[in-house]
Amino acid sequence: MCVNLQGGDKIEMIRHLLVAADRYAMDRLKLICQHILGKSLHVDNVVTTLALADQHSCDKLKKVCIEFMASSNAMDAVAATGGYANLKRTSPSLLIDVRSKRRLLAVVAHHLPPQPPPPIASALDAPKRGMVSKKKKTVSRHTTESEEGRHSFEIVGYSLKKGIGVDEFVESATFAVGGYDWCIRFYPDGKGDGAKDYISVYLELLTKDCAVRAAYDLRLVNLATGLPKSVYSETTHRMFNSEDSSKFAPHYATFMHRSQLEMEASGYIKDDRLTIECFVTVVVQESMASNTVKAHELIKVPPSDILENFGELLEKGEGEDVTFVVGGEKIAAHKIVLAARSSVFKAELYGQMKEKRARRVTVEDMQPDVFRGLLHFIYTDSLPDMDDLSDDDYYEMIRLLLVAADRYAMDRMKLQCESILGEHLDVQTVATTLALADQHNCNGLKDVCIEFIATQNKMDDVVATEGYADLKRTCPSVLVDVFEKASKLRRI
Repeated sequence: MCVNLQGGDKIEMIRHLLVAADRYAMDRLKLICQHILGKSLHVDNVVTTLALADQHSCDKLKKVCIEFMASSNAMDAVAATGGYANLKRTSPSLLIDVRSKRRLLAVVAHHLPPQPPPPIASALDAPKRGMVSKKKKTVSRHTTESEEGRHSFEIVGYSLKKGIGVDEFVESATFAVGGYDWCIRFYPDGKGDGAKDYISVYLELLTKDCAVRAAYDLRLVNLATGLPKSVYSETTHRMFNSEDSSKFAPHYATFMHRSQLEMEASGYIKDDRLTIECFVTVVVQESMASNTVKAHELIKVPPSDILENFGELLEKGEGEDVTFVVGGEKIAAHKIVLAARSSVFKAELYGQMKEKRARRVTVEDMQPDVFRGLLHFIYTDSLPDMDDLSDDDYYEMIRLLLVAADRYAMDRMKLQCESILGEHLDVQTVATTLALADQHNCNGLKDVCIEFIATQNKMDDVVATEGYADLKRTCPSVLVDVFEKASKLRRI
């Protein structure tokens, strides 16, 4: 919006946007503009901003401006500006508010406990004859916020990992700390020829195109006692940059000599298992705040409500320009919204397909409630409320919504349905869900189902279900994947 504007030009554009937002009752945009202007106050613009705030009923911005003027040590400079003269002429009541605030601050200062006398100045510090010495005291505070996280990486079958070769590694699952993705790398045979008698362990920043300050502590767990022992740490926050080698830590490959790791007394290897723990502390926010009023404290911008607005648009049906006939029921919608969210709807409603100019479209092979659920996600980016359904009906609806999402290329909706089904597998439904995943190219859900069948030791129970019989008849190739996975697990 204002990306290419700098300095005063950007602030002037924000002023115009505030006026437009007030004119068209765009309350959140108006608050955003107030927030920016409140953080950009200085002697030359505070009076103009105060006048603008007064004209457009921006009470919080008005309060910030008055606080700034009343507590500023540059009131004389403010009074010398052209904006001050105009304000004095057009809105003298505002200046009364400023003076009242200054008097209140003076009364408060008068009742504060006396400050200790300053240290005796040296001769070099003494003001020269004929010069006026002005002393000003300001206070500021630098705040730093951080987020901590811990990840445990369990290596099962340690002896099988040995001998995979120098520079070969296994890595943990991705974990998030401070809004950044990380993982742990483990090199059983060391990284580099100089570390071939050692194990190498690294923390790696995975998030792309970023730089972040973080501290870390890499530990090995004594599996006999359950207590971790720090092996390498950096307690001073250092920079991780995703674009160079600093995304790895530590810089040393010799994490621990293999003989020390494998000593029975160390307790690090037990039942052919090894557990690495990593504590990460990420600096997530640094800010400098003065002792003057802070705009963000008074002018709070609420979260976006655009999805709620679109949901109301669908619910009320205002301005609808297309009607879908689904299972004999009529359901109204807005072509432009559907086309913006779904490439399939775009082709149907604006492409060369027969529905291009039609105001009525018939949808075959779909239940009305499922189509309504599809539209709900298109307008609000969330699945509809289904609290009134029983568990069985709920998961059946999720399956039908997944089919609808696949049909209309709603990828995020499809993934959300996959996630729900993958988290609620059981013996009775896993075969049916696996068939569904295979039919609609849900590779992630397919892998979860295969893993469930192969690892739950309930293969006989699954085979006895109707879903398995259907799967065997319609998708026999999928069963090959299941048996191969189960065979691999038995070998391990």
